[in-house]
Amino acid sequence: MNRVLVALDVATADEALALADRLQPHVGGFKVGLELLMGEGSSVVSSLAALGSPVFVDAKLHDIPNTVGKAVERLGSLGARWVTVHASGGGEMVRVAAEALNESSGGTAGVLAVTVLTSMGEYELAEIGIDRPLDELVSSLARSASAAGAEGVVCAVTEARLVQALGLGLTVVTPGIRSAQAEASDQKRVASPAAAIRAGSDLLVVGRPITGAVDVVAAAIAIGEEIDAAVSAT
Repeated sequence: MNRVLVALDVATADEALALADRLQPHVGGFKVGLELLMGEGSSVVSSLAALGSPVFVDAKLHDIPNTVGKAVERLGSLGARWVTVHASGGGEMVRVAAEALNESSGGTAGVLAVTVLTSMGEYELAEIGIDRPLDELVSSLARSASAAGAEGVVCAVTEARLVQALGLGLTVVTPGIRSAQAEASDQKRVASPAAAIRAGSDLLVVGRPITGAVDVVAAAIAIGEEIDAAVSAT
């Protein structure tokens, strides 16, 4: 199992497809984020799905249940394997999304519920009036998402072990993956690929360490080897 989902955080479908074509033999799938969705539209999802690798649509939907359900239904029909919604949208929203995605994909796709963005820490949460400890908040959101039918959650590596310990059988997807030498950039809770595996991550979203490398294929292979070594050691 290849655990790497490459974040195609580029502006055009041509760039995304060119990267995907080169990287497909070396990674487990591709993430389509808001930049690409807003620039090219949802048709890029079907173009990537046609290559044969799983497509993770990181739409981070958060709206009334009916609106989210319709959006997720559309993405599922285009070939998305996973679609993200915010767990903070509530159990009913997550439930409607999960049911719509399951139906539109023929049972092949699942919802991933975003817990707390990796760009946020307890200071940022307090700024918006959330004084609950971060671990406690992530646990509560994960339980709610699981009860509503989510396949998994998106959380920081620092919370991956916590989610796994809940025993809910959720797939744990972690962004914010950086090499030991790389800068955290705009994310606060980051970790290396090996640390993510040790913490219990099932799938790792990797962007700039691969797509910003001089040799993207070599970078993907190196990260894959680091992950394989960590898996073997656990």
